[in-house]
Amino acid sequence: MNVWTRRVVIGTAAVSMALSVAACGKAGDNAKGGGDNKTIGLLLPENKTTRYETFDRPLMEAKIHELCSDCKVKYNNAAQETETQKKQFDALITQGVKVIILDAVDFKATKSWVNQAAKKGVKVVAYDRLAEGKLSAYVSYDNEKIGRLQGQALVKALGDKAKDSNVVMINGSPTDPNMPFFKKGAHSVLDKQVKKIAYEQDIPDWSSDEANKKMGAALDSLGKDGVQGVYSGNDGMAGGIITALKQKGVKVPVGGQDAELAGLQRILKGEQAFTIYKQIKPQADSTAEIAVKLLKGEKIDSLTDTKVDSLSGEVKGIPAKLYDAQIVTKDNIASTILKDKVYKASQICTGDAKKACDAAGIK
Repeated sequence: MNVWTRRVVIGTAAVSMALSVAACGKAGDNAKGGGDNKTIGLLLPENKTTRYETFDRPLMEAKIHELCSDCKVKYNNAAQETETQKKQFDALITQGVKVIILDAVDFKATKSWVNQAAKKGVKVVAYDRLAEGKLSAYVSYDNEKIGRLQGQALVKALGDKAKDSNVVMINGSPTDPNMPFFKKGAHSVLDKQVKKIAYEQDIPDWSSDEANKKMGAALDSLGKDGVQGVYSGNDGMAGGIITALKQKGVKVPVGGQDAELAGLQRILKGEQAFTIYKQIKPQADSTAEIAVKLLKGEKIDSLTDTKVDSLSGEVKGIPAKLYDAQIVTKDNIASTILKDKVYKASQICTGDAKKACDAAGIK
């Protein structure tokens, strides 16, 4: 099954599931107390990164339905617009939704919304990105550790030349609260183990086009021989960066994050050195479990084994679950991505990646 067929299947499943959930959710719509105790709001930030629509949404919807057969999920994607997400959030509150899973476009902007929701007894679970405000829970990854893994993987890709290497850093969006942690973790490794960070930029909206332009600017500034490696915040931007490098005839290690299909194909073809694989299913499942427990008024202590403070420091001790991630290179795609059934070999080994798959023994 290729990736497009797969998306259609997932999409169809999500639609039929939404219809079946809607059909059996009517009994709870007029719950006492003026709130809707059968609906969970799900707000995701953007659709440029393929993971949200392909994995996060269908996984969370499926798990919520499995745990609560008559629950409904009201889903919206903000397409990277903070104002759009605020309207979506406000609409859920107006509709009486009592639990909202929020993956914020701009984490700082959420403070007033989340605090208003808390005053009305609405529980907000921050998903993937730590929003500001009085949250009920937070589910994500140890993002500083992910940055360290990215740094370590780039140093390894540079090999013996690491100490003499100038590295370009193309970081993600300044409105994403995870980005400073990725950046801090990567710097903690690279600052000690490479010659210098010769050029560094943050990219609004994790835009591949902007990353492409900044990489071009870095090469213009440093010269073709002035760059020995590139840290890219994620795989989407790595695609734009690699295109810019190719245009100037430069071949250096580039690493990303998210184990996107296109990134995995570039790794097999030798264009990208590594990615970071974050198991989305456990994260999505945990979030769904927490949301359903909050909806039913149950304790979530068994699902949150740590506590975090908001980045502003205003909210302390938010119950949290943080997952680990791992480096993926050509050598371990089979034992990670294929083993966990994130993608099938038939999806990865298409077009110009087929020959590379054969060479790597991926079937």
